[in-house]
Amino acid sequence: MNNSRPIVLCLSGHDPSGGAGLQADIEALMAQGCHAAPTVTALTVQNSVDVSDFRVLDSEWVLAQADAVITDLSVAGIKLGMLGSVKMVDTVVQILQRLPHVPIVCDPVLRAGGGGALGKDEVGYAMRERLLPLATIATPNLPEARILAELPNGTPDECAEKLLPFCKHLLITGGHGDEHEVHNRLYSRDGSSSTFTCARLPGSYHGSGCTLASALAGRLALGEDTLTAVETALTYTWRTLRDADHPGKGQHFPRRLPLDFCA
Repeated sequence: MNNSRPIVLCLSGHDPSGGAGLQADIEALMAQGCHAAPTVTALTVQNSVDVSDFRVLDSEWVLAQADAVITDLSVAGIKLGMLGSVKMVDTVVQILQRLPHVPIVCDPVLRAGGGGALGKDEVGYAMRERLLPLATIATPNLPEARILAELPNGTPDECAEKLLPFCKHLLITGGHGDEHEVHNRLYSRDGSSSTFTCARLPGSYHGSGCTLASALAGRLALGEDTLTAVETALTYTWRTLRDADHPGKGQHFPRRLPLDFCA
């Protein structure tokens, strides 16, 4: 009898502070009852304050990592995070073509929480053109959605109208909005939409987008439908922010695992 947890292939960057990137993916997926298979796309120099540098790995190394996972493990979900270059976007497309019918969550990471760049805008455009059509759902925050849609001052609705021809589902998160409450808006190509509201917390958070996208990938890997998976992942992410730690001089780190997780 196979009692293995669903396996989610994570293609993203490494954050040495552990607040975001692949460590965030691993912790969030563990909390969903899934197993993360982290494939490193880039190395970064960052902490809770900001990112100062990054280096994208050679495509051959990333392909080899992914091949080692795919030839051995049964992948039930995929989470895409920081890619860092147009060439890496093309590399990831090659990997995704080997895993048809597996749900894909694309978190178009272009900026760190502190505002530092993790890829030029043309990386976002390449993701829009080549990755979003393969994804089950994309999870940009509003600044990222504006970059992807090439609408510097666009509203969520305007960005969604521009981006839905590229993807099936689009979740534009509202942490950067100015509403009293946070409005997370889910748009679907069939014209349906849903808004999920939650209390706006006072802090600033490092790795919240990674946390949400990974939790969502986990819920989809577990077999939940898109709407249920989004709602579950948003609720989980809000709780990690509510209970966040403040270990450094900058942003808070989401607490993705309870204190008694390994007790």
